[in-house]
Amino acid sequence: MLAQRHAKKLFKIATALLVLSISACGMLPEKIDETKTWSASKLYSEARDELASGNYDKSVQHFEKLESRYPFGTYAQQAQLEIAYAYYRQADQPQALAATERFIKLHPNHPNVDYAYYLRGLINFNDRISAFNFLARQDATERDPKAAREAFDAFKQLVERFPDSTYTPDAIARMKYLVNAMAQYEVHVANYYYKRGAYLAAANRAQYAVKEYREAPALEEALFIMVRSYDALGMNELRDDAERVMKTNYPNSVYYKGGPVKDTPWWKLW
Repeated sequence: MLAQRHAKKLFKIATALLVLSISACGMLPEKIDETKTWSASKLYSEARDELASGNYDKSVQHFEKLESRYPFGTYAQQAQLEIAYAYYRQADQPQALAATERFIKLHPNHPNVDYAYYLRGLINFNDRISAFNFLARQDATERDPKAAREAFDAFKQLVERFPDSTYTPDAIARMKYLVNAMAQYEVHVANYYYKRGAYLAAANRAQYAVKEYREAPALEEALFIMVRSYDALGMNELRDDAERVMKTNYPNSVYYKGGPVKDTPWWKLW
């Protein structure tokens, strides 16, 4: 009996504490949204300030509230573009690309849509897992330079659709860099095959670089790999053809003097 009375007493105490805790929670003040009464211009201004200060999460929150509360104004359209830029600065590539694509689809005739195309190129260009931005000890042959190609395509669309855009000259410069990077990637892969005795694969990969990237600096080495690969395969006619092209275009090539194929990471273009 004593044990039962003690158990009932503990149960009553626990119940009373539970009721008090629930009541206390109900008495807590609700979190106040300081932006609730802000105008569209103030929301935009504050969001821009947060963006400039590097507070990207808060900036995105403000821009999203602006778009939600004032969906039909010019500020809302600009907010969509600013959201894409904020995600880009935050290195959130999927969100940045999604926001950019959304803006382009919703506002194909917007005065700043050229910037959206440019930003889409930048997002892929700066992709941390792209073909030309990784740790030196990692093997480049394990990576498909998809981001580089997508960046090139985005910049190309900008150049073709908006030749007079403020962003077009920089886009063209980046396209040239991307072409060189992708060509050097192919040469790296060709070297990878050659060093492992896969001479036909090496020759084919080098030939692909020559055909696809005609003016890239890496073509000199690509032709040299073709000469060596065909020589190793005993394909004398193809070797002589490749050597003739190489001598015509690179009469003073270092490879004629026994210059070795570079072993440094392919992406170190500087």
